Amino acid sequence: MMNRQPVNPWPWSLQVGYNQAEIIENTKRQLVCAGQTAVDGEGKPQHANDMRAQMSLTLDNLETVLASADMGLANITRLRIYATDVEEALKHFDLFANRFMPVNAAPPMTLLEVSRLAIPELIFEIEATAAD
Repeated sequence: MMNRQPVNPWPWSLQVGYNQAEIIENTKRQLVCAGQTAVDGEGKPQHANDMRAQMSLTLDNLETVLASADMGLANITRLRIYATDVEEALKHFDLFANRFMPVNAAPPMTLLEVSRLAIPELIFEIEATAAD
């Protein structure tokens, strides 16, 4: 069984929902996810210019990928988040708390602002690494 030990030399990151680092031991499998975005089942962009809706659908899509590998949000060991507007994305980070807190997860994460994503209509993307 995977064992996670949070490493938080400062408490401030916990107030916004993530650990500074985690020691991960006893893993069997590692899942490296491609960037997930707000697209439908055919890969068509959804919710143009709506950061909250894109974030929510992106998290849905990430959970679908995880479930396809018999994993869930609690298995995520690292998140890389890309947004075309960090200030706007931060306004909606309650979406992360609403999904990660119930499974007692606070994976280390990085949030980066980028000038655009591969598909111009998309404004938010998540890369994840997971293990069990």
